[in-house]
Amino acid sequence: MNWIETQIDTASAGVDALCAMLTDLGIKGFAISDPADFQEFLQNKEGKWDYIDEELLGMAQGETRVTVYLPDNAQGAEQLVALRAMLARIHARDQEQQFGTLELTLKNVREEDWANNWKQYFKPFTVGEKLLIKPSWESCDNPENRAVLEIDPASSFGTGQHHTTRLCLELLEQLMNPGDAVLDLGCGSGILSIGALLLGASGATAVDIEENAAETARENAQKNHIAPAMYRVFCGNVLEDAALCDQIGTGYNLICANIVADVLIAMKQLFRRFLRHDGVLIVSGIIMERRDEVLDQLQEAGFTLLEVREKEGWAAASLRM
Repeated sequence: MNWIETQIDTASAGVDALCAMLTDLGIKGFAISDPADFQEFLQNKEGKWDYIDEELLGMAQGETRVTVYLPDNAQGAEQLVALRAMLARIHARDQEQQFGTLELTLKNVREEDWANNWKQYFKPFTVGEKLLIKPSWESCDNPENRAVLEIDPASSFGTGQHHTTRLCLELLEQLMNPGDAVLDLGCGSGILSIGALLLGASGATAVDIEENAAETARENAQKNHIAPAMYRVFCGNVLEDAALCDQIGTGYNLICANIVADVLIAMKQLFRRFLRHDGVLIVSGIIMERRDEVLDQLQEAGFTLLEVREKEGWAAASLRM
């Protein structure tokens, strides 16, 4: 497998927290270059040193940087989108500049080339028993007469190929009833909420902190011939924007949230606010190492666990209020 080297400029104070958040995105391998560590080594070294290479001395003057390696395929492209969204969220809330610039650079490849090359891996495929997902640039047969969900993720997370999204769609198909009102928190491309509408939801509300994601969700709804009156899309941070929460409203039959562990935990009381009594919550985007922590927090908030599904290091779960 080929890998794309991706560099994130940060600051010493934010390295540990950033690496923890990268792990929550499923990025298990990274390299850290922190001049502060090398300066400490120079100040506290033991023994006699007659010579230190100038390149090593240069490390003490360089940028603090975390380097990750993403697979050069569709999964890697989705990870890059999720990574960009995460960095934007951190930067927006980093009032004390603990995390530095968070500038992201792809090394030895042009981003626009990679953004198009990965499309070769995105082909039509089925999910569950009712959905057929296809990119807008592909045509395909549909012998089983499935509901066709046409998705163009653009620069937003959600082709359906990532395990977290696929697990969500499978649970959604199983648990949603025709006529349900659905809320999609962290909607990305809009794949979950649009899928819900194609499966018979009476209406859906999609929310994302990134404006490009909200716009992509609107565009994908149009491609799937969703009536505007059935689909509301908001951009904003529900954890900090009370007015946005009021606009979203309450009484949803089903909520999907495919985000990361820390955000799911932070949203636990908002899930209760938005969901109607006896409603269903589907959460995903959880690495296995944090599965129990997330589920314990949701159950402490009053949710009853229905089912947990796992796939190659990721977990999704359904719960009832």
